[in-house]
Amino acid sequence: MKHLYPILMFVFLSSMLSAQKNPNLAKTPPMGWNSWNRFACNVDENLIRNMADVMVSSGMKDAGYEYVVIDDCWQVSRDKNGVIVPDPKRFPSGIKALADYIHSKGLKLGIYSDAGRFTCQHRPGSYGYEELDAKTYASWNVDYLKYDWCATQGIDPKLVYPKMSAALAQSGRDIVFSICEWGSSRPWSWATNVGHLWRTTEDIVDCYDCKTDWGGMGWTLILDEQVGLEKYAHPGAWNDPDMLEVGNKMLKYNESQAHFSFWCLLAAPLMAGNDLVTMSDSTKSILLNKEAIAVDQDPIGVEGSKKYDDGDFEIWTKPLQNGDIALILFNRNKHEFQFPVDWSWAGINGNWKLRDLWQHKDIGTTADWKSFAIKGHSVLFFRLSKIG
Repeated sequence: MKHLYPILMFVFLSSMLSAQKNPNLAKTPPMGWNSWNRFACNVDENLIRNMADVMVSSGMKDAGYEYVVIDDCWQVSRDKNGVIVPDPKRFPSGIKALADYIHSKGLKLGIYSDAGRFTCQHRPGSYGYEELDAKTYASWNVDYLKYDWCATQGIDPKLVYPKMSAALAQSGRDIVFSICEWGSSRPWSWATNVGHLWRTTEDIVDCYDCKTDWGGMGWTLILDEQVGLEKYAHPGAWNDPDMLEVGNKMLKYNESQAHFSFWCLLAAPLMAGNDLVTMSDSTKSILLNKEAIAVDQDPIGVEGSKKYDDGDFEIWTKPLQNGDIALILFNRNKHEFQFPVDWSWAGINGNWKLRDLWQHKDIGTTADWKSFAIKGHSVLFFRLSKIG
């Protein structure tokens, strides 16, 4: 019988990794807001309602932002039947009532759990409760689940994530499944039929290029780790470089603008992580840039990729519908430079119309431009359309 063990394991793993998720969801990268980056554990139902209100009043909903996601710390225990219990002080009306309110605004509610025994903030995880939790979330009319990876010693992500995926698929409700495993098991190589999106790195932190002792990274370091992953993304299955830090404290305006530009070019999920109630007009101008968002939400679903890199200067492109191309010129240096541009470096041949997606205007053609002045830590973000 021993010789049958590898075969049986192969059959078992193959069945676990077969198509589980609802294939009709997340045909473009999910867009919304998540509580963690700005509020961490300081969440309650009034905060979530306020964020939903502002998503509508600010124009974010009209721009495509859809999900309002409660991250960790909404849950406190399980009842005698094992059902997860929301914090009665912070969510006295319950999650179902909150979902009803979110839906009344034309938005969708997301919630958080963990594949391990506990969440990252030591609340009850879903390990061993996958089917019960999926049914509970469905009964609450939840639309999105972010599924983290704390307290998972001895647990195989290639087994527990498919288990929750199958439970969600059988719950009777359409629920987008966000795998937050931090990229440690290369989920892009196995999760395409399991989750609708999967984290590719450790957590993002509010900075340009810093790195914490626990592994958190500024957005440019996360950007570097996306190189080569573009071949794994497609409609319904997205690489997730983590949530946006636009509008938080540490990034300058040009750095936030560059951060948002790249997440759009990467076909990344766009999950705002700032305080929407107090956000400035400059933050709104970034998050509500519909021309940039159109690049992210382009229906052919191709992730952008790096085409040229000389250290300080990078060129990235993304194919778009109708033969257009999105293109980013990136100055990683802190000082402004005039960079020469040979369009062939980006695979651009012939003459193309250039539209600046931050100035919202056409600026000529590729034949007109042979160099660009780019401020430090900044990008130029173009949409190119073929002439003739």
